[in-house]
Amino acid sequence: MTKRATGVSVVMPAYNSEETLEELVARIEAVLADVPRHEVIIVDDGSRDGTWATIERIAATQSNVRGLTLMRNYGQHNALLCGIRLARYNIIVTIDDDLQHPPEEVPKLLAALADADVVYGRPSVAAHGLTRYLASRTTRFALQAVMGAQNATDVSAFRAFRTYLRDAFADYSGNYVSIDPMLSWGTQRFTAVNVLHEPRKRGRSNYNWARLAVHALNLITTFSSWPLQIASLIGFAFTLFGLATLAYVLGRFVLQGTSVPGFPFLASIIAVFSGAQLFALGIIGEYLARVHSQSMAKPPFAVRRTVGMDRD
Repeated sequence: MTKRATGVSVVMPAYNSEETLEELVARIEAVLADVPRHEVIIVDDGSRDGTWATIERIAATQSNVRGLTLMRNYGQHNALLCGIRLARYNIIVTIDDDLQHPPEEVPKLLAALADADVVYGRPSVAAHGLTRYLASRTTRFALQAVMGAQNATDVSAFRAFRTYLRDAFADYSGNYVSIDPMLSWGTQRFTAVNVLHEPRKRGRSNYNWARLAVHALNLITTFSSWPLQIASLIGFAFTLFGLATLAYVLGRFVLQGTSVPGFPFLASIIAVFSGAQLFALGIIGEYLARVHSQSMAKPPFAVRRTVGMDRD
């Protein structure tokens, strides 16, 4: 494990956030003013507005700010992984670019790290609508199944963790990235603290219900094998059901001399078994798709330009 200098690295993925970055960085700098060593790493995830120009302007006036822009939009967690791998200090804080996570709550996360390796900022009151809330809960339950940690239901993009945890996924090169399961490869010491969660003031969220549902599916099929186990259990259950049906048909024939009448009964049995087979094949297909994607060795991100990376 490489020893890191004592300090705080704030990693921020940015996408179409030119309107919020300057205020956000200014507030982070104010909060960390008493931390002798700190940095803000902003990863532009292929924005289509003036986000990169804003990052360059901020980096030109703030010596603690380092920025880079990716070749295209890879996704929030891929951008986070890029920034996490560049962090120089022993504590990493991740924060969204939309000002919903107040930087003034960062000290709460840092204080809770005394008794844990990963601390999540759990919104005391979530500033989301009902549909988004239900989708987020679904994703968190998927994370709990993948991570095997009770605190997985408190997962948030506002988190602090010890930098050495990235050693657990230093060699990960898959194109699908999810930071939280990867953190669980290095520790089970998770906790959460209540923080403020402010309404979005500008722009709109890039996550909707459909994207969160796909994210939950990707989480489960990329970082867990339990859907395959469920498919096996379903297959075993229907095998028992088939044997019981066969015993019933044979028993009726032996005892009463008649078979089970009716096409509906036969059609129902066939439909049930066919549905179970297609369900199992669908799950296997999802895993084969992941294997195919992994075999292409696509990188999780590629950097186009950087600014401030040569600063000490």
